Amino acid sequence: MTSFSDQPTPLPARQRRSRRSGRHRGEGAFAIPPDSPALILAAPGRSGVPGTLAIAELAAFARVAHPGLPVHAAHLDDLRAVLTGLDPDLSDGMPAAVVVPQTTGPNAEIDAQLRAAVDAVHSDDWPIVLAEPLGPHPLVAEALHVRLAEAGLARADRVRLLTMVTAADGILLAATGGEAAAQETEINCVLLASRLAVPVVPVSLDDIPTAGEVARRLKASGTTRLAIAPCFIGPEAQPDQLIDLAAETGAESAQPLGAHPSLVQLTALRYAEALEKVLTD
Repeated sequence: MTSFSDQPTPLPARQRRSRRSGRHRGEGAFAIPPDSPALILAAPGRSGVPGTLAIAELAAFARVAHPGLPVHAAHLDDLRAVLTGLDPDLSDGMPAAVVVPQTTGPNAEIDAQLRAAVDAVHSDDWPIVLAEPLGPHPLVAEALHVRLAEAGLARADRVRLLTMVTAADGILLAATGGEAAAQETEINCVLLASRLAVPVVPVSLDDIPTAGEVARRLKASGTTRLAIAPCFIGPEAQPDQLIDLAAETGAESAQPLGAHPSLVQLTALRYAEALEKVLTD
C-alpha cells in the first residue's frame, strides 16, 4: 500500500488553539485535527438513488478515521443545502468547509457542476474550498485491483488475499462522462496495468458500441479472458450501464469501487492538500 510519508506536511496550526501534529495511524493514514474545517464528501447524482449509499458509507468511515472532524456526505442536489447548513467557527480565518469530489479522476461535466454549486455558496464571509478529485492515484489502482480480485478476475497476492488460479488477461477500465472522461483515466490504466501485468485500456460507459470495438481488438490480439474494472464509486453510473457493457464486450465485470478504505485515505489526502494550499498562499 502506498505510504503517505512523502505527502504534504501536516496542516499549519491555528494560532489561537493548540493542535496535535500530524502523525501516522498505520500505513497510509494520518491525523486530521478535530478542530479543522468540515470535510464534505461531494458526489455526482442525486441523493437516495442507486449507488449513493457508498458515499454515506465513505463518510462514516472518515468519521471513524478522524474522530471529532465534522464530516458530511452530499450530492449535487443537496450540496448547497449542506454547505449553508454548517455551523463553523470562522473567527480564526479558516474556511467553513473543504469539499472533496468523490470521483476517481477529472470529469469536465461533474467538475463544472461541483464548482457551480460551491461558487453559489462561497463568499468572503463564508469561504468554501474545492479540492481535487481523488484520482488518478496509486490508491485508486489498488482499490480497482481489490475489486477485480474479489470477483475472481485478478490475482490477489499483492492485495493480501488468496492467489487466484485464473485471472483476466485484459482489462477494460470503465469510466463515466463520455470519451473525454474515459481518456482522463489513462493514468489509472497505467497504474493498474503495472500491478496486474496485463493490458488495461479505458472505455466509456456512455459509448457502449465503441467499447465493444475495443474489446474485439483486444480479443483479436490474443486476450482470452476480458474483465471490466468499473473506475467509479457508484452514483456516477446507471445500474444497467455495466450490464450493457458486459453484454456488448463479452467481459465479466467487477463491482464498482464503492466504499473502499483506500478512497477514505485519498479523501483525507485531498482535504489536507487543499487546506494546506489555502493556508500557505
